[in-house]
Amino acid sequence: MKKLAIIALALFIQTAFAQVNRFVYQVTMKPDASNKSDVKTENAYLDISPEKSVFYSENRIKRDSVMQATFQSGGARSFNREQMQGLRSNINYSVEKDKKSQKMTFKDRIGRDVYTYEEDRPLNWKILSETTKIGDYKVQKAETDFGGRKWTAWFTTDLPYQDGPYKFGGLPGLIVKAEDDKGDYSFDLMKNYKIDDFPAMNQFGNTIKVKRGDYVKQQKKFQEDPMSFMTQGGGTQIRIGGDGGPRGGGGGNPPADFRKRMEERVKDEAKKNSNPIELQ
Repeated sequence: MKKLAIIALALFIQTAFAQVNRFVYQVTMKPDASNKSDVKTENAYLDISPEKSVFYSENRIKRDSVMQATFQSGGARSFNREQMQGLRSNINYSVEKDKKSQKMTFKDRIGRDVYTYEEDRPLNWKILSETTKIGDYKVQKAETDFGGRKWTAWFTTDLPYQDGPYKFGGLPGLIVKAEDDKGDYSFDLMKNYKIDDFPAMNQFGNTIKVKRGDYVKQQKKFQEDPMSFMTQGGGTQIRIGGDGGPRGGGGGNPPADFRKRMEERVKDEAKKNSNPIELQ
């Protein structure tokens, strides 16, 4: 009986530690440089396991769920465009941190494909003596310069994690709050709970691995000439989806009216996102 009890305890501990801890952050953004009064707010998840952590938009998971249900119930005919519009996100990227290798991978969609790069800039924190309390946590202040912004973070050692939202981490505790000195971006921990595992994320289009500098160039090129990323033979020879056709169709260039609408939409989006989280 004693041996069985030990085995049961070992299995319980293994199961407990196998769970993923989800931290929900409220992300506040002023993405339009010409209209700082346009404040966007949405939730994002930081899911942490002993092996890795992943930071991404809550709306992404909700969108994936809606699309999955749409495909299972008859495809485009049952597609709820209004519902999908309501789940649009300003956080179209994800950040994965590998605990063992200490590598950080950034993924973002450009056009119909996902560009991914390994972050090559270390975070050099200055830990200050100032402490306070945020919610239930005693926190300590730290500062760093990253991506052209000066950031202030508040971290806690009340939780057994050395991580944080976005690309932030490397402090002796979990980051409860982070904000830049201009007040354009902030991340505030709202709550946390356990989940069974990391959610499966739908992946549309090709995944293209690049250096960070190449990603920045491609992002700028997309804003200037979005249609070169939507056609065969344009831009960097990137094909739409896995088979080269728009929305899974055949090859060739999209119709002129589609091109015009797409160009107008992307240029409008670029204007609304003229104040990115990283300025350099």
